[in-house]
Amino acid sequence: MNPPRPRSASRQAPSLADSLRAAGQRLWRWVPISPLDEDHRPLIEQHLLALSERDRYLRFGYPATDERIRQHVRALDFVNHELFGIFNRRLELVATAHLAYADDQRSMAEFAVSVLPGTRGRGYGRRLFDHAVRHCRNRRADRMFIHALSENTPMLRMARSAGARVETAGPESEAWLQLPPDSVSSHMEELVDTRAALLNQKAKLTAALLRHSLHLLSEVKTQLGRRRGIASH
Repeated sequence: MNPPRPRSASRQAPSLADSLRAAGQRLWRWVPISPLDEDHRPLIEQHLLALSERDRYLRFGYPATDERIRQHVRALDFVNHELFGIFNRRLELVATAHLAYADDQRSMAEFAVSVLPGTRGRGYGRRLFDHAVRHCRNRRADRMFIHALSENTPMLRMARSAGARVETAGPESEAWLQLPPDSVSSHMEELVDTRAALLNQKAKLTAALLRHSLHLLSEVKTQLGRRRGIASH
């Protein structure tokens, strides 16, 4: 009887070090994505107003003025639509995603995204897209689509890379993505990511309050020093 052949290195189970390294890489790439609600309306407006004319054109499909953006933000429906955002350490909203459901059953959702110029190149748009896909799956939606200008090549490229079917009609395009069914893993991933994002948000808020308190303390010390200097003359 021939002895069993050793498994090749490619088929061997990953070592503990490899598993820890892979987990560390996932953690390093992780970006907190927070759900947005009515309280975030001013920050959403501030974010959209910070977009350039070109970015506004690609985001809305027309050259949106400041007033049109304010109207858009005032009309946001946080009951029937869902919004997500990425905040920097100063609690500025640097990227947002908008899911608008096309029917009462929420079986299909339209996706839109915007990222501030100073934070591009970090994959925020794709992260928000992947987050939206998983979120829709977990709500039993079976399709997601993107309505975009045909010249918005980054958006359409992102959709194609996810397996979406892109239909182009002159200056406008639509990307249709068939969603897989939800799973225990997809629900657990979203639950963990959402809880972690909320904790991250609280930590950033605490740090911001601490910086503000230290700034006020420094101002008070400066004012006291000036008064003592004046009193000594």
